[in-house]
Amino acid sequence: MNQRNEPTLLLVDGMAVLFRAFYATSASGYIRRTKAGVPTNAVYGFIRYFWDAVQTFGPSHVVCCWDMGGKTFRGEEYAAYKGNRPEAPDDLIPQFALIREVMDSLNIPNIGAQGYEADDCIGTLAKYYTEQTDMNVMVLTGDHDMLQLIDDRTSIIIMKKGHGNYMVYTPESLMTEKQLTPRQVIDMKGLMGDASDNYPGVRGIGEKTALKLVQEFGSIEGILDNMDKLTPSVRNKIENDLDMLHLSRKLAEIHCAVPVACALDVCELRLDPDMVMDKFEQLEMKSLGSWMGVAIG
Repeated sequence: MNQRNEPTLLLVDGMAVLFRAFYATSASGYIRRTKAGVPTNAVYGFIRYFWDAVQTFGPSHVVCCWDMGGKTFRGEEYAAYKGNRPEAPDDLIPQFALIREVMDSLNIPNIGAQGYEADDCIGTLAKYYTEQTDMNVMVLTGDHDMLQLIDDRTSIIIMKKGHGNYMVYTPESLMTEKQLTPRQVIDMKGLMGDASDNYPGVRGIGEKTALKLVQEFGSIEGILDNMDKLTPSVRNKIENDLDMLHLSRKLAEIHCAVPVACALDVCELRLDPDMVMDKFEQLEMKSLGSWMGVAIG
């Protein structure tokens, strides 16, 4: 927990938090709406999640990153990438724009880049701020792929079930819990694939075997250099899917050289109570402002 003892940047995985908020608040079948019928449940839930994290971790600076929609470079590499994803629910679609407006009202920059995913923007900004400034970085997400970004100055906050329930990963806690280094997270994905992103890895190799191989040989290169030490079954699987192994690892790796930037003074966390309350009143969720401590008058 930081509580603003030192300058810290919180990078928010906007898509992960918004989807989580939508499904958590629509599970009962009730969708919060304005009097005009505009759905706002995901926006409301997003702010509850987001502000709880701000209160818990006390960042001095915040940036929110988003997918921009359309084809990404991963889709160009592998046409089936994320091809199994259903369309976003109708009640969620208008909230993509609404949540950006709300973040604007909080003076929080919304960052994205065409052809890339929010993960890539987060990776790029984390790399920049930790290398070019004295800023420590925290990433708020529910996506375990982000664990590959961990280093001595970048920690990953994984949102767990329920409000205020987090697992904070550092190099030490990642090693303790998963016996992996951040780089090995990518090699694991290369071997076992990712069903949610719809790339297969090596057919027939699941998480348990992938973990054993990575721990024993250190990396995919280490495995390929020691094929004679593998069981015939595992060796055959890898040899038969070698191209997909390399492609899957490429798809799994977060790209950290995206054309995005955000000056430090722009992302300093400074709320304008009037602006915040105006937006919350428009969306008929004034109680959120009171809960955040920004209610006026």
